[in-house]
Amino acid sequence: MSTTLTRTATRAAGAAARMGRGVAVRIAALKGSDRGDVPGWVMVTLMTAGLVVALWAVAGPRLAQVFSTAMDRVLSGG
Repeated sequence: MSTTLTRTATRAAGAAARMGRGVAVRIAALKGSDRGDVPGWVMVTLMTAGLVVALWAVAGPRLAQVFSTAMDRVLSGG
């Protein structure tokens, strides 16, 4: 292999190694910053569950009636 080609390959390998370290550092930084958001996701999940329960309490009887009517139509053929 020529000297120029060897130097170019060495430089390319060094650049790739530096890029790899940079990516690893950025991934580690993102990974560490994500931990603080867990309480937010827990709150969103609980609020969604609360909304479902509240809507079900208000609209439950009507939803059951709509479902029963639809099933009766399907089973009776029309």
